[in-house]
Amino acid sequence: MAWTPDATDRLAVNTIRTLAIDMVEKANSGHPGLPLGAAPMAYVLWQRHLVVNPADPKWPDRDRFVLSPGHGSALLYALLHLGGFDLPLDELKAFRQWGSKTPGHPEFGHPVGTEATTGPLGQGSAVTVGMAIAERMLAARLNAPGLPEVVNHRTFALVSDGDLMEGISAEAGSLAGHLGLGKLVTLYDANDVSLDGPTSVSFTEDVGRRYEAYGWHVQRVADGDTDLAAIDAAIESALAVVDRPSLIVVRTTIGYGSPNKAGKADAHGAPLGAKETAATKQALGWPHAEPFVVPDAVRERMAEIGHRGLAAQQAWMRRLGALQAADPERAEAARGMLADRLPEGWDAAVPGWKPGDALATRDASGLVLNAIAERLPALVGGDADLSGSTKTRIKGSDDFQAATPAGRNIRFGVREHAMGAITNGIAYHRGLRPFAGTFLAFADYMRNPIRLAALDRLRTIYVFTHDSLAVGEDGPTHQPVEQVASLRAIPGLAVLRPADANETAAAWRWAVGRAEGPVALILTRQKLPVLPGTLRMADEGVMRGAYVLAETDGGAPQAILLASGSEVQLALAAREQLAAAGIRVRVVSMPGMENFAAQDEAWRRAVLPPEVPVRVAIEAGIAMPWHRFVGERGRVLGVDRFGHSAPGELVLERYGFTTAAVVEAVKALLG
Repeated sequence: MAWTPDATDRLAVNTIRTLAIDMVEKANSGHPGLPLGAAPMAYVLWQRHLVVNPADPKWPDRDRFVLSPGHGSALLYALLHLGGFDLPLDELKAFRQWGSKTPGHPEFGHPVGTEATTGPLGQGSAVTVGMAIAERMLAARLNAPGLPEVVNHRTFALVSDGDLMEGISAEAGSLAGHLGLGKLVTLYDANDVSLDGPTSVSFTEDVGRRYEAYGWHVQRVADGDTDLAAIDAAIESALAVVDRPSLIVVRTTIGYGSPNKAGKADAHGAPLGAKETAATKQALGWPHAEPFVVPDAVRERMAEIGHRGLAAQQAWMRRLGALQAADPERAEAARGMLADRLPEGWDAAVPGWKPGDALATRDASGLVLNAIAERLPALVGGDADLSGSTKTRIKGSDDFQAATPAGRNIRFGVREHAMGAITNGIAYHRGLRPFAGTFLAFADYMRNPIRLAALDRLRTIYVFTHDSLAVGEDGPTHQPVEQVASLRAIPGLAVLRPADANETAAAWRWAVGRAEGPVALILTRQKLPVLPGTLRMADEGVMRGAYVLAETDGGAPQAILLASGSEVQLALAAREQLAAAGIRVRVVSMPGMENFAAQDEAWRRAVLPPEVPVRVAIEAGIAMPWHRFVGERGRVLGVDRFGHSAPGELVLERYGFTTAAVVEAVKALLG
């Protein structure tokens, strides 16, 4: 039966609009245009369809909603406040101010009910693909025929013209269509205006036909400004399509109601101003002159969101209880996975290696990944069409496809940008531990998702292989020299470059067990020897970021060699030659600068005693990050230029990564 909106529904839409206007006006900063235009579709979705419980915002089987154009945050904050989340009206009045719960762009969990950080356009369009993937994966594992369902929810996105201009939307939309993610519904605020003017100057494609080509179910709403019933019918139709994701193209007017700014870029990114605000409220038929007014009838109508969500959560808890009675083992698995608990003994099968063995750290990583995957069903992920090179395939598991939703291997295709954001979506969703792999040289394609993962302390693991000049003949386009340093510059991202297979195993252990925050593993293509002492010391050494791998044969060190990854073996070889010359040298393996910097002063001084100022750092990347550790009297053997196409060993030699060069550097510093 078709829904007929009433006067209270229309009053609620205008309440959302005026709250957004008032937030931006009071802050004298923000974006009123999108909330004015998108309020009708947002209201219909939230009041009629979205299943959330404001009293328990993290209830696992809730629907997810992501506002991808984060500049329209005032819309989300109005919805959260009216929907009964812990966001008092005073917080709306403090929009964009220091210490408020209403930042300029939505941040994950800030305020409560915000499912993802958005702002960089396009991210939300891809994050929600990850959330929908997570829902399908969990449902395939935790639900079973004849048993109560414990995973069954939808994912909703609201996107803008700008979101769909960004290339990431094409990558993510293509994959979502291929996977047939039927519980993903995207509302497209098609107002034909961006910050600089009409989209017609740069964006004239038929977006609906593009998404139809991706395999999406596409509908169009001609009047998104006032036709609430049409919006509702389109959402109903979208929810009925279970084999394809849905896009609803909703034609709206940016700045709707503003007499002088509606439909213009002027409404996009600046307050309306006092005079235009008054005129807009008058045009909307809003009778209240004072700001931040919420009529009682609107509060009562919006309270239905909480009532619906509470009833749904209670029904879910009854189903979980029924599952406990019918299949206790499955129920316990569901509780553990949905709570993100690591099962006991999850790392018990991780292998170790002894000196004399030799293998690339990417190969060691693949072995460790699979050893952990055997005992950690929540570990899922994939790569950018590079599993044979990055060793990021879980053996014995299917690919995640429409026909095999329990598969753990995600075929992202050559889509690094979307891969990063989709992986974030899986991490935002909770219940699974995602990883993503590609060549280190391509890390910049996923830079923004990595940055957002660090900002939001998401538990994602990035596997970056082919880590240095040793890539060889592929040349400078594939030989990363600046990427490790640039990743280290991201606050909250732990970058680990292990020296051998045992450090690689330790890096995986630490990454999976980390309470919060992403980890980047930097791995070699070429074989590396297993180093003496790492089997015993690597776990603590990786956790602490740096450790003494080889001490002097006697007496205090005269010099310290610091290195990461494949260059640690050079440091050990140089130590032997220097010892033969009577020079006492300590070798420090530093797989993780961030971890080392986080240690207490006692550990840092024990590893790098200030009384030993002669230090040489060795890494086949730019020298910049190492200067903080070598000091004024130290030297860094690095690469501050691009690589060269030639066999890897020759390139390393020509760029000065030889035992002789390390020995010479130490002797020169000692005078």
